[in-house]
Amino acid sequence: MKKAFFVMYVLWLLLTLAAPAVAQDESLARQILEEINLARNNPQVYVDYLREFRSRFQGASYTDFGSRDRVLTSEGVAAVDEAIRFLTRQKTLPPLIWSRGLGAAASELVREQGKSGTTGHGERGDMRRRIERQGTWGGRIAENIVYGPTDARAMVLQLIVDDGVPGRGHRKNQFNPVFGTAEVACGPHPRFGTMCSIDFAGTFREQ
Repeated sequence: MKKAFFVMYVLWLLLTLAAPAVAQDESLARQILEEINLARNNPQVYVDYLREFRSRFQGASYTDFGSRDRVLTSEGVAAVDEAIRFLTRQKTLPPLIWSRGLGAAASELVREQGKSGTTGHGERGDMRRRIERQGTWGGRIAENIVYGPTDARAMVLQLIVDDGVPGRGHRKNQFNPVFGTAEVACGPHPRFGTMCSIDFAGTFREQ
């Protein structure tokens, strides 16, 4: 039942021009925000998840979640160990509030890349334009994008480890105390199977 619902939702998302982000509690997008909030509210829980993730490694590759496939990384366990040290020191943060306007901005990117097969945040200023089409933000804005995993926890772990990303920008966005609101949109991607876009803002007022 859950799988059939998700498939129907993805089809609806692709066909709706002004589609908001996934709104149902059972959706992948909702689960991702719940996992991000879990990591913010209880970083030590995610330390345990990272230690389990570390046990999957052999050399620079690990066994993927839910399969026997092996995934090659750039940094191997070094990036996981660094993430564990980071979370061990991380203070508890309040949860991010769900924002439909930010979800609409994230959905726009998912629809575009679902058709084109491109990756990344687009041209300079594109993220800001997508968000400002939906409302007015305050403080700061940022965007995380993850490709490939279909499990919410695996996606959030990938963003926290941030393998091969100088400066660990995705991790910093998730644990930035400036951000008070966010939303997630997910959909198919022709190269990587699945993608999710996560838009953050200090505050956001919808149009």
